[in-house]
Amino acid sequence: MADDGFDFRPGAQIPLQGAAGQTAATFALASAAYRDGPVDKILEANSEWHKSTVKPGLKWATIFKPNLGEAFARAVQLRMLGGARKPLIQSFGTEPQVVVEHCLAANRIRKERDSWLTAVMVLTGLIFLPGLLVWLLVFQIRRTIDKTTDKRASALATALLVGVAALAVIFLIRMPFTGFWAWYARAAVVAPVLGWFWARQICERTAKDMRERWGSLLAGGGIGAKIPEAVPGSPGETAAERLRQGLARLTAEQQSNSVFYAGPKGILGMGTRWGSWHLAEDLVPADANKEIHPFRSWDVIRSIQDQLRMLERGPLNTGGFPKPSIRHWVVTPIGEGAKEVSRPGGTDVDAYQIKNHAIQDICNKQQFGSGDRHYLGVQWTLWDGQLIITMLITVTVLHETLRIEVTGHALGPVHSLFTSKPEAKTKEVAKTVKFWETTERKLPLVETDEVVRLAVRAPFTWYPPILDWLGGKLILPEPFGLRHAWAAKPWRHRFMADDALRAATPVLRVVHAAAIRVLDENGVNTEKFGTRSAFLSTQVQDAAPSKADVYDA
Repeated sequence: MADDGFDFRPGAQIPLQGAAGQTAATFALASAAYRDGPVDKILEANSEWHKSTVKPGLKWATIFKPNLGEAFARAVQLRMLGGARKPLIQSFGTEPQVVVEHCLAANRIRKERDSWLTAVMVLTGLIFLPGLLVWLLVFQIRRTIDKTTDKRASALATALLVGVAALAVIFLIRMPFTGFWAWYARAAVVAPVLGWFWARQICERTAKDMRERWGSLLAGGGIGAKIPEAVPGSPGETAAERLRQGLARLTAEQQSNSVFYAGPKGILGMGTRWGSWHLAEDLVPADANKEIHPFRSWDVIRSIQDQLRMLERGPLNTGGFPKPSIRHWVVTPIGEGAKEVSRPGGTDVDAYQIKNHAIQDICNKQQFGSGDRHYLGVQWTLWDGQLIITMLITVTVLHETLRIEVTGHALGPVHSLFTSKPEAKTKEVAKTVKFWETTERKLPLVETDEVVRLAVRAPFTWYPPILDWLGGKLILPEPFGLRHAWAAKPWRHRFMADDALRAATPVLRVVHAAAIRVLDENGVNTEKFGTRSAFLSTQVQDAAPSKADVYDA
């Protein structure tokens, strides 16, 4: 496997290229681990190509249904760190390890809360099981009725709870039993109610902590993720060691130079292809009496790579391009509906990185027919990680025709669901004396039904598959990558769209100039190449985003 033997190396850790300061998208995704609210809300973030689903649990056990944060944190942790996980898609512009660490931290906070709630359930519920079952039945019926949009049904649900409470009071006063069973029956009615008050304090305290972390991440990430379980304290702590190696493998896969082209979905992780420009002309000697000096596609690519490094420089001090990331990519074609990918392996791969000599062979030889293809990519991570612009260049030589292709890919910001901040729960009420005036009253963060749901789930958290079976779970879109799974289109944001369109012209001209220089040096007549390049330079100025991967033939 490509990741065999990979681990953290000793010594200082070098920051990842392009990662500095690109935190908005990372922290927006990480904040989902701390969120409350219904899990179905995440379906609003589904895109045209990548759709999450919520697998329902048992119909009668909706009280076990997870909320958004619980389902997201568990699904991401299993998908990113699971022992039998499938290969992941790179998350450009984000640091997936940070997101996973916050998922682990959120699960740890919930685990501590559930330990307390389990103790409450044992002391005030399990010992007085008959009373607990009656109260749970009432809450389940109320929960089912309250799901309807009819206001009368909602009022009926509240009336049901009040009515049962009144019956409980009558039952306590007019007890049909005597002796020990009378006192036990009274305790069975009262103890679950007292347990609810105790559980509410625990849930409120945890909810406040969760919301502070949620808001802090969206404000800039003031509170870091604490995961002491990922730091082995001794050689015998195998679970901590596996977790540590899983995080290291995740970081290594993020830096892989292998990507996947999924037809109309575009390159997974980079977005769909919105524009494409081709320069293709015959290789004719500049001197009819001399032959062309032999050269390879790699020679042209290297010249283009050297010139692309100069993009951040210009004759005027006007800001311009920030420093781009320039890398060689090996692109593997997969089906539009593929549910998983397979990364290259063997001796030519080290820690998910395809070695340079293998990349050169692909560039020079695999230009027609089956197999992977080589692309030179220049990538900008902009808007604090919210916009990824990638221009890909490939050079092919078939018979006597040299073809240079430049394509534009753009990945937009994460869905607005992930950037919404926590709102205080308040209610507008009339003042007692000045009844014509209103004031806002602060409500508890955790509602009555939510306390019951958390308390009922708590004893089962020691074995999460039971909760998945009872209450359901979140199914992530495959092939999965944190960034592209919930990315919106950049064309809805005027300045983001402008940035993507403006990048095309300078890159195209640099690529053509560098290629023509190599052709001149090797005795090729570049007159037709120059004419075609000038035409494309004019055409690209009218660039408009289109679905270039959809061939309307």
